[in-house]
Amino acid sequence: MRRTTIIVDEQEAEVGIGTSIVLIAVGAILRFAVTVHTAHVNWHIVGDILMAVGVVGLVISLIWMAMASRRGTTTVVDRSGERPAGY
Repeated sequence: MRRTTIIVDEQEAEVGIGTSIVLIAVGAILRFAVTVHTAHVNWHIVGDILMAVGVVGLVISLIWMAMASRRGTTTVVDRSGERPAGY
């Protein structure tokens, strides 16, 4: 069985959060501020979709960041030279 370790940098999580916020902002602008009507594209629906994708991305980024912070490992090195009981 092979184990794969994924190391997540805090900067990667910040990029995910930043991108999600930009998607939410652009979606909100398209949904609430744009009054252009075209024959083939409903810009209000495009804004709704971008906001939904941004919210999902933000939730996933926050969950990913929380899980990555719990994965920290601690290595203890015993340099006393004494063997533990039972050896």
